[in-house]
Amino acid sequence: MEKTSVTLQDIREAAERIRPFIRRTPLLREATLDNLLGCQVYLKPEMLQITGAFKLRGALSKILTLTPEERARGIITSSSGNHAQACAYAGQLLGIKVTVIVPDDTPHLKVSNARRMGANVILWERTYAERWKKVQQEVEEHGYSIVHAFEDYTVMAGQGTIALEIMEDLPDVETVLVPIGGGGLISGISTAIKESNPKIRVVGVQAANSDGFRASREAGQRIRIQSKPTIADGITCSMPTERPFQVVERYVDEIVSVEENDIREAVRQIAREAKLIAEPTSSVVVGALLAHKITVRPDEKVALVLTSGNWDIENIGKIFKDEPVPGVL
Repeated sequence: MEKTSVTLQDIREAAERIRPFIRRTPLLREATLDNLLGCQVYLKPEMLQITGAFKLRGALSKILTLTPEERARGIITSSSGNHAQACAYAGQLLGIKVTVIVPDDTPHLKVSNARRMGANVILWERTYAERWKKVQQEVEEHGYSIVHAFEDYTVMAGQGTIALEIMEDLPDVETVLVPIGGGGLISGISTAIKESNPKIRVVGVQAANSDGFRASREAGQRIRIQSKPTIADGITCSMPTERPFQVVERYVDEIVSVEENDIREAVRQIAREAKLIAEPTSSVVVGALLAHKITVRPDEKVALVLTSGNWDIENIGKIFKDEPVPGVL
């Protein structure tokens, strides 16, 4: 029977399922950022996860539930890059054929990593709709099983395991900040948190140039916006899909958007103060506090989910030196 929601119990089961295959990332107390961000800062550095991003949690949660017959036929997904790498790694680990459809402007590092792990990488148009048309064509031709990056409750459950770890390491956490792209990550995290302790505040952060969730919440329904290019390429969102939107509306307290200059400054501060290489997609949560988009107290314990670090290092360096990044902005 197909699942119709994600629950705390699903997330706990996902944690048991994926535990042998993932890295339990630490929760780092980063006091050097307290004065700058206005709160007690705790960083959840998922760039230290295997494959350099949180996506492995959700991909494995789903793939490990496939039948032997489904595994034998292979899997397929579309991704802006990090989910592609996660599926490629899981396929290599479990002996499953993997095909991934990624935008033709995906950072080279993400494409090369997926290919290195044995995935068949097909470069396609950046738009979500066109990439998923290609996915459906491949499914019809080859019978692959789809491992969707965010429109799948079992994937959401895997991503929610991050929240279980945060709450275990910091039981008195007061606020958790999470980047929002497709919404699968914050769906899992907000479910785990609100079904464990509703008093913990969950805040989603988007890039202002592509903030479909924020605009949809403001409109009171899912709407499509005209996205502009953003340096946070992993969280573009012109319009939320149905399943994550329902969870986000139920459990996420606030959604804010961050401008490009604040995202760039966040990348610099994370590298300078925390000594972590965070891609811009990750850095929006720090950018939101830098730009005072969220009200916090100096004594408030705030956990920031840094989702990934898979960006061409040369371009990270350009951001650090405040130089233009080719192909973005």
